[in-house]
Amino acid sequence: MCTGLAVWRTIHTVQEVFSRCDGRKTPLCEQEFYELLFGDSGDSRQPCFIVKQSHAQWSEVDRQIMWDELESERFPTREEAKKRYEARRSALAEKGFVYSVTTN
Repeated sequence: MCTGLAVWRTIHTVQEVFSRCDGRKTPLCEQEFYELLFGDSGDSRQPCFIVKQSHAQWSEVDRQIMWDELESERFPTREEAKKRYEARRSALAEKGFVYSVTTN
């Protein structure tokens, strides 16, 4: 299992940001987002793949988007991590988060 890495250097493979609307006409203060990330440690001696998910929404007090609910999981194989990424992606779609922007 991939644990105890002193320096965690993530090489992003896929990063997606999901929302319930396409954002063209909806004010930012009415939007909610989830970020889903799939990556690897870049360490060939001890491969480790990560899936991270975080949530964001407008904070009227701070007058900006605030990120919270960071969840991170580590997997020893790319296949296990990819399976978890797809499961999280499906769960977000079931909640109505069907619009996404991908960076990789």
